[in-house]
Amino acid sequence: MLDVRQIAKEIVAREGGFVNDPDDPGGATNLGVTLATARRLGLDKDRDGDVDVADVKQLTAADAEAVYLRHYFERPKLDRLPEVLQASVFDMYVNAGSNAVKILQRLLGQMGQQVAVDGKIGPQTIAASKVAAGMAPDHLADAYGVARRNYYFRLADLRPKSRKFARSRAGKKRRLDQAGRGVYLAALSPDTVGI
Repeated sequence: MLDVRQIAKEIVAREGGFVNDPDDPGGATNLGVTLATARRLGLDKDRDGDVDVADVKQLTAADAEAVYLRHYFERPKLDRLPEVLQASVFDMYVNAGSNAVKILQRLLGQMGQQVAVDGKIGPQTIAASKVAAGMAPDHLADAYGVARRNYYFRLADLRPKSRKFARSRAGKKRRLDQAGRGVYLAALSPDTVGI
Protein backbone atom coordinates (compact mmCIF):
# COMPACT_ATOMS: atom_id res chain seq x y z
CA MET A 1 0.00 0.00 0.00
CA LEU A 2 1.14 3.51 -0.84
CA ASP A 3 2.60 5.48 2.08
CA VAL A 4 2.18 9.06 0.90
CA ARG A 5 3.88 10.45 4.02
CA GLN A 6 6.99 8.44 3.22
CA ILE A 7 6.92 9.71 -0.34
CA ALA A 8 6.71 13.30 0.97
CA LYS A 9 9.76 12.62 3.17
CA GLU A 10 11.64 11.23 0.16
CA ILE A 11 10.75 14.27 -1.95
CA VAL A 12 12.00 16.59 0.80
CA ALA A 13 15.24 14.61 1.12
CA ARG A 14 15.85 14.78 -2.66
CA GLU A 15 15.05 18.48 -2.87
CA GLY A 16 17.78 19.31 -0.37
CA GLY A 17 18.39 22.46 1.66
CA PHE A 18 18.33 26.15 0.90
CA VAL A 19 19.39 27.37 -2.56
CA ASN A 20 18.96 30.65 -4.38
CA ASP A 21 20.25 29.87 -7.86
CA PRO A 22 19.79 32.77 -10.31
CA ASP A 23 19.19 30.25 -13.12
CA ASP A 24 16.28 28.63 -11.27
CA PRO A 25 13.00 30.41 -12.02
CA GLY A 26 11.80 29.26 -8.57
CA GLY A 27 14.32 31.59 -6.93
CA ALA A 28 14.97 31.15 -3.22
CA THR A 29 13.99 27.59 -2.34
CA ASN A 30 14.36 25.41 0.74
CA LEU A 31 13.52 21.72 0.76
CA GLY A 32 11.76 22.31 -2.56
CA VAL A 33 9.45 25.05 -1.21
CA THR A 34 9.92 28.27 -3.20
CA LEU A 35 9.58 31.80 -1.91
CA ALA A 36 6.49 32.24 -4.10
CA THR A 37 4.87 29.17 -2.51
CA ALA A 38 5.80 30.34 0.99
CA ARG A 39 4.20 33.72 0.24
CA ARG A 40 1.09 32.16 -1.28
CA LEU A 41 0.66 30.00 1.83
CA GLY A 42 1.57 32.74 4.31
CA LEU A 43 4.53 30.86 5.82
CA ASP A 44 5.81 33.73 8.00
CA LYS A 45 8.23 31.63 10.06
CA ASP A 46 9.90 34.57 11.80
CA ARG A 47 6.53 36.30 12.46
CA ASP A 48 7.70 39.69 11.27
CA GLY A 49 4.60 40.34 9.16
CA ASP A 50 6.02 39.43 5.78
CA VAL A 51 7.20 36.31 3.99
CA ASP A 52 10.68 36.68 2.58
CA VAL A 53 13.93 34.77 2.03
CA ALA A 54 14.55 34.62 5.80
CA ASP A 55 11.30 32.67 6.20
CA VAL A 56 12.22 30.26 3.41
CA LYS A 57 15.57 29.60 5.11
CA GLN A 58 13.75 28.71 8.36
CA LEU A 59 11.50 26.06 6.80
CA THR A 60 11.94 22.63 8.34
CA ALA A 61 11.52 19.21 6.78
CA ALA A 62 8.24 18.87 8.69
CA ASP A 63 7.04 22.19 7.23
CA ALA A 64 7.88 21.09 3.68
CA GLU A 65 6.27 17.67 4.14
CA ALA A 66 3.07 19.32 5.42
CA VAL A 67 3.04 21.72 2.45
CA TYR A 68 3.49 18.85 0.00
CA LEU A 69 0.85 16.62 1.56
CA ARG A 70 -1.81 19.29 1.86
CA HIS A 71 -1.21 21.44 -1.23
CA TYR A 72 0.39 19.02 -3.69
CA PHE A 73 -1.37 15.74 -2.87
CA GLU A 74 -4.66 16.30 -1.03
CA ARG A 75 -5.90 19.55 -2.61
CA PRO A 76 -5.34 18.48 -6.22
CA LYS A 77 -7.02 15.11 -5.39
CA LEU A 78 -4.07 12.93 -6.36
CA ASP A 79 -5.38 10.35 -3.90
CA ARG A 80 -8.26 9.73 -6.32
CA LEU A 81 -5.90 8.48 -9.05
CA PRO A 82 -4.97 4.79 -9.33
CA GLU A 83 -2.27 3.95 -6.81
CA VAL A 84 0.17 3.01 -9.59
CA LEU A 85 0.24 6.71 -10.62
CA GLN A 86 0.05 8.50 -7.29
CA ALA A 87 3.74 8.61 -6.32
CA SER A 88 4.94 9.75 -9.73
CA VAL A 89 2.22 12.36 -10.26
CA PHE A 90 2.75 13.61 -6.68
CA ASP A 91 6.49 14.05 -7.21
CA MET A 92 5.88 15.76 -10.55
CA TYR A 93 3.20 18.03 -9.07
CA VAL A 94 5.74 19.33 -6.54
CA ASN A 95 7.98 20.51 -9.40
CA ALA A 96 5.50 21.33 -12.16
CA GLY A 97 2.13 22.03 -10.53
CA SER A 98 -0.89 21.38 -12.71
CA ASN A 99 1.39 20.48 -15.64
CA ALA A 100 1.82 17.12 -13.88
CA VAL A 101 -1.89 16.48 -14.41
CA LYS A 102 -1.89 17.89 -17.95
CA ILE A 103 0.85 15.44 -18.88
CA LEU A 104 -1.30 12.61 -17.52
CA GLN A 105 -4.38 13.88 -19.34
CA ARG A 106 -2.53 14.10 -22.67
CA LEU A 107 -1.21 10.60 -22.15
CA LEU A 108 -4.69 9.30 -21.35
CA GLY A 109 -5.95 10.92 -24.55
CA GLN A 110 -3.28 9.12 -26.54
CA MET A 111 -4.46 5.91 -24.91
CA GLY A 112 -7.95 6.48 -26.32
CA GLN A 113 -9.55 7.98 -23.23
CA GLN A 114 -11.79 11.03 -23.57
CA VAL A 115 -10.44 13.59 -21.14
CA ALA A 116 -10.08 17.38 -21.12
CA VAL A 117 -6.53 18.67 -20.72
CA ASP A 118 -7.19 21.24 -18.00
CA GLY A 119 -4.71 20.31 -15.27
CA LYS A 120 -7.49 19.42 -12.82
CA ILE A 121 -8.37 16.04 -11.44
CA GLY A 122 -12.09 15.62 -11.72
CA PRO A 123 -14.47 12.76 -12.48
CA GLN A 124 -13.36 12.50 -16.12
CA THR A 125 -9.64 12.21 -15.34
CA ILE A 126 -10.27 9.83 -12.44
CA ALA A 127 -12.44 7.52 -14.56
CA ALA A 128 -10.06 7.61 -17.55
CA SER A 129 -7.00 6.90 -15.41
CA LYS A 130 -8.75 3.97 -13.73
CA VAL A 131 -9.68 2.48 -17.10
CA ALA A 132 -6.13 2.91 -18.43
CA ALA A 133 -4.59 1.51 -15.25
CA GLY A 134 -6.98 -1.43 -15.36
CA MET A 135 -5.86 -2.30 -18.88
CA ALA A 136 -2.11 -2.03 -18.28
CA PRO A 137 -0.99 -0.55 -14.94
CA ASP A 138 2.75 -1.02 -15.47
CA HIS A 139 2.58 0.35 -19.01
CA LEU A 140 0.67 3.42 -17.82
CA ALA A 141 3.18 4.08 -15.04
CA ASP A 142 6.14 3.63 -17.42
CA ALA A 143 4.58 5.85 -20.08
CA TYR A 144 3.93 8.57 -17.51
CA GLY A 145 7.54 8.30 -16.37
CA VAL A 146 8.79 8.78 -19.92
CA ALA A 147 6.42 11.73 -20.43
CA ARG A 148 7.77 13.33 -17.23
CA ARG A 149 11.33 12.98 -18.42
CA ASN A 150 10.46 14.42 -21.81
CA TYR A 151 8.73 17.37 -20.12
CA TYR A 152 11.94 18.29 -18.29
CA PHE A 153 14.07 17.93 -21.42
CA ARG A 154 11.63 20.03 -23.46
CA LEU A 155 11.58 22.65 -20.73
CA ALA A 156 15.37 22.74 -20.83
CA ASP A 157 15.27 23.22 -24.60
CA LEU A 158 12.87 26.14 -24.22
CA ARG A 159 14.74 27.70 -21.29
CA PRO A 160 18.48 27.04 -21.74
CA LYS A 161 19.39 28.24 -18.24
CA SER A 162 17.28 25.37 -16.91
CA ARG A 163 19.34 22.70 -18.67
CA LYS A 164 21.45 22.03 -15.61
CA PHE A 165 18.27 21.09 -13.72
CA ALA A 166 16.77 18.83 -16.41
CA ARG A 167 19.09 15.87 -15.91
CA SER A 168 18.83 16.20 -12.15
CA ARG A 169 15.02 16.25 -12.21
CA ALA A 170 14.84 13.48 -14.78
CA GLY A 171 17.19 11.43 -12.58
CA LYS A 172 14.99 12.03 -9.55
CA LYS A 173 12.03 10.93 -11.63
CA ARG A 174 13.84 7.78 -12.70
CA ARG A 175 14.75 6.87 -9.13
CA LEU A 176 11.18 7.43 -7.95
CA ASP A 177 9.46 5.66 -10.82
CA GLN A 178 12.06 2.94 -11.27
CA ALA A 179 10.91 2.78 -14.87
CA GLY A 180 13.99 3.36 -16.98
CA ARG A 181 12.81 0.86 -19.56
CA GLY A 182 11.94 3.49 -22.17
CA VAL A 183 9.69 1.02 -23.97
CA TYR A 184 7.02 3.62 -24.61
CA LEU A 185 9.24 6.47 -25.75
CA ALA A 186 8.50 5.83 -29.41
CA ALA A 187 4.76 5.69 -28.75
CA LEU A 188 4.63 9.14 -27.17
CA SER A 189 4.20 12.17 -29.37
CA PRO A 190 5.78 15.52 -28.45
CA ASP A 191 2.26 16.76 -27.62
CA THR A 192 2.17 14.47 -24.58
CA VAL A 193 4.65 16.70 -22.82
CA GLY A 194 3.32 20.04 -24.02
CA ILE A 195 4.27 22.95 -21.82
